[in-house]
Amino acid sequence: MKLYTKGGDDGSTMLFNGDRVAKCNLRVDSYGHVDELNSCVGVAAGELRRADKRPEFDALLAKLSTVQHQLFDVGADLATPLNTDARQHIRPMSEAAVLQLEGWIDEAAAASPELKAFVLPGGSVIAAHLHICRTVCRRSERAVVYLAGQQEINEQVIIYLNRLSDLFFAWARWVNHVTGDGDVVWQGR
Repeated sequence: MKLYTKGGDDGSTMLFNGDRVAKCNLRVDSYGHVDELNSCVGVAAGELRRADKRPEFDALLAKLSTVQHQLFDVGADLATPLNTDARQHIRPMSEAAVLQLEGWIDEAAAASPELKAFVLPGGSVIAAHLHICRTVCRRSERAVVYLAGQQEINEQVIIYLNRLSDLFFAWARWVNHVTGDGDVVWQGR
């Protein structure tokens, strides 16, 4: 199978239900942002594997892998309009996935110092990558919220992305704590 189909040479792409839409369609834009986020998570995981062999990071690597699979599910959910037969072929985002993220947030927050100030993205390189994931996740969330204002979507996608950005923040703080780099505190007035 060739990697190129030439089907999109006219500026269109196909949704999972077979409909062709412009590549600038809000739905395509939304899952494109989620795809970019998934790539950022891959970079963070790669950096974690390369730069730090701490055993406590093994669980984080496994969780990042789970998130990558879930983000692929989010993309499929967004690429498949509601009330179409094609939805039977995808795994829609669910409340269970959101609850899993909430458990991981609570776990990371409990293992980190109390948050007493605003923090800047940074500290260790791994934490900085997780902050990039957080900000790309927020942009993805904004795109999906905009889409939801125009078309009906699975509301769990918005909730999932909202929790996921919080999780990236919690993980960045935890990584900085474990590595001893600490948070970079904002020097506000």
